[in-house]
Amino acid sequence: KIMPSSPLIPAGDPTLLLTNAGMVQFKPYFLGRAAPPHPRLASCQKCFRTTDIDEVGDLKHLTFFEMLGNFSFGDYFKKEAIEFAWEFVTKRLKIPEDRLWITIFRDDDEAFECWRAVGVPEGKIIRYGEEENFWGPAGDAGPCGPCSEIHYDRGPEFGCGREDCAPGCDCERFVEIWNLVFMQYDQQLDGTRLPLPRKNIDTGMGLERVAAILQGKPSFYEIDIFLPILQKAERVLGVSYGREERADRALRIIAEHARAMAFLIADGVLPGNEGRGYVLRRILRRASRFGKLLGMDRPFLSEVADAAIEQMGGAYPELLENRDFILTVIEKEEERFLKTLKSGLFFLGELLERLKEERQSVVPGEEVFRLYDTYGFPPELTAEIARESGLEVDLRGFEREMEAQRERARAAAKFGLREEGEIDWASLDLPPTEFVGYHELSCKASVLRLAAGGRMSPEAREGEEVEIVLDRTPFFGEAGGQVGDAGLLKGPSGLVEISRAFRPRHDLIVHRGRVREGRIREGEEVWAEVERERRIDIMRNHTATHLLHAALRRILGPHARQMGSLVAPDRLRFDFPHPSPLSAEDLVRIEDFVNERIREDLEVVVEEKPYSEAIAEGAIALFEEKYGEIVRVVKILDFQGGVLSAELCGGTHVRRTGEIGCFLIASEEGVGAGVRRIEALTGREAVLKARRDAEILRELSSLLGTASRDLKGRVSELLGELEALRKRNAELEERLLEREAEILLSRKGEIGGIAYIAASIPASNMDAMRRVSDILRGRIGSGVVALGAVWDDRPRFLVAVTSDLVERGIKAPDIVREMAREVGGGGGGKPHLADGGGRDPSKMKEALSKLPKILQE
Repeated sequence: KIMPSSPLIPAGDPTLLLTNAGMVQFKPYFLGRAAPPHPRLASCQKCFRTTDIDEVGDLKHLTFFEMLGNFSFGDYFKKEAIEFAWEFVTKRLKIPEDRLWITIFRDDDEAFECWRAVGVPEGKIIRYGEEENFWGPAGDAGPCGPCSEIHYDRGPEFGCGREDCAPGCDCERFVEIWNLVFMQYDQQLDGTRLPLPRKNIDTGMGLERVAAILQGKPSFYEIDIFLPILQKAERVLGVSYGREERADRALRIIAEHARAMAFLIADGVLPGNEGRGYVLRRILRRASRFGKLLGMDRPFLSEVADAAIEQMGGAYPELLENRDFILTVIEKEEERFLKTLKSGLFFLGELLERLKEERQSVVPGEEVFRLYDTYGFPPELTAEIARESGLEVDLRGFEREMEAQRERARAAAKFGLREEGEIDWASLDLPPTEFVGYHELSCKASVLRLAAGGRMSPEAREGEEVEIVLDRTPFFGEAGGQVGDAGLLKGPSGLVEISRAFRPRHDLIVHRGRVREGRIREGEEVWAEVERERRIDIMRNHTATHLLHAALRRILGPHARQMGSLVAPDRLRFDFPHPSPLSAEDLVRIEDFVNERIREDLEVVVEEKPYSEAIAEGAIALFEEKYGEIVRVVKILDFQGGVLSAELCGGTHVRRTGEIGCFLIASEEGVGAGVRRIEALTGREAVLKARRDAEILRELSSLLGTASRDLKGRVSELLGELEALRKRNAELEERLLEREAEILLSRKGEIGGIAYIAASIPASNMDAMRRVSDILRGRIGSGVVALGAVWDDRPRFLVAVTSDLVERGIKAPDIVREMAREVGGGGGGKPHLADGGGRDPSKMKEALSKLPKILQE
């Protein structure tokens, strides 16, 4: 059965940064946690490997690539996998047998005999250790096993010339084209390996490498799917490929990284400073910097990425669906980088020169951190530039600086905040809490454990803060963006008001609150009751969040995936990737879409099914969440019984969309690079907002003496009148300032051949003082102007000096400081113009009268 490629962000697998192998989407099948749709599967999987970023530019490495693979789950094993591989390579691809070499794990005699049986000479089967021929796991833990590789011999002309040159050599002669993994172990986080429930086969053949061999090309950069991207880079940069190795390497890096960027963004990765976002930012900045080395000083990577979209959009429609978004993200990120690149390169260049003069061979970690922190230089880019100058970098020192910064951030975040409970509930040996709150808002329960005042205790009394664990509960514990429930616990001798329920671990719910009456004890039976109206408000907002998600994907495009959310009783908040603010028209369309679905009173259904089945059916999973084998799918059905929305979700929802009532967008704003946030209201809160808005309109109508329907016209009319008044006032003020300047010019003095004016004026701001000063400086020809004014009961000064006197050493800051000292203050500025002020307005006259004396000195 042929399976489609999964996204580059592994859904429900937080152990893995990016999909780096064909087997990633099949991990649940290898581990025996889910049943595969067929015992034999095949796929062409898009992959990204971060380990090869610094190597990209040679002829052997890629970050993004397509992996062909066939997989068996407890069906065939080594013998059949080897037979299939040999038949495919020699009979279907028609690669000459004498060009093929085989490597196997050191003690895998079974694989050795299987290769002999298909006709591979013994001398062409090489045994290697664990580093070369043991595959996996794909992340920190998971399926793995010994492997066997097929290598293609390009010929001695590509080799190093050594007699022992063989597969695994660092030269360009041997190319690994296919890896057969005999998947039989499950590696734990501590490194131990446990046998898998059944033996499996996982294979991986790099499409680009095999295409290069079949098309007779020296590298995959010249194969039919890659060459148009490289040629676009040539045209954009005005550089021809194949003439000079330095330029060729830069063009390869640009073409490869541009293709990789397009695929990452299409699958939901946005530039950032951590995780996947940092990987994207790193390759973009690396490519941009190599473009600059070829003389490019403007953003250009989106043009090269567009060629990749054009070339590969047929096979991967998500590229075409998100084309505009992908190109906008790349262009904006490159614009931001170029603004800081020039300064960063100048700083780094000076640093490298100084280190070489001092005969240093290593760039200190703190300097690498400064480049990263100030100019946004990834440390890997600093290392690459340093290596070109013959220097290494202290990456360990950089990591120490980064960790120190993280500690400072953590300390700042904790300042003044109470930790998430003083009891480490997750570490206690407590059974999972039975949650009955999907169908009931009250139930009987037993108190298993409680804490009072932050300490474990057998009981709590009136007025005490408590945290309580029950054996079963209708209270939803905060999870997935949905806030925890509030309500009451009624015991035989007390009443507890619960303000919040939370989860210290995914299967344990803790109730936090205060004993309102009497006392509560461990072992007691209580009646747990959720605050009904609050829960219903939360349910309205949660289902509305799913409708909003569907609306965003429908109206803005499939890139608008959920990146974060808050579902509270009074509002909902939804974060999603989008390169620019939403227009008023877009917001109206989104609001209309959701409200139309509410009026249609669509059915909301909940299903539980295996994770793999839910994903195969198109349910949306949040990439950062870790899901179990069985997942809960919340679907909103349209009138025809089709699926309008399907998401993996553990939250609480209304049964029909009509229960939401109505939906109003309260705000839309940016919360990060390429991330937008919508806050919205439903149900009661939406009605209250509409009522408040109507009341404001009524008050404004009364205040302006016009009907609500005419308010817009009346306000526009008043604004026009106000603007006309402003213009008249500005003209009047300008005439008054001109008159004031004329009066001051008539009082001009002179000392030592220097003309000067020193006077106080009735200005109410510094802008008015500057305008008078500009008039006087323009008319005095050569001289010094010193003006004083008082506003907010503080004396202010402005001093202007003409250019000829500045050249003679008379500086405005020196004069203004002397004057301001008289009123108990100070000042400063540029040689031509300076300002200052002080505290004592009564000494303004004395301060201005000092000007002749200052000029004499």
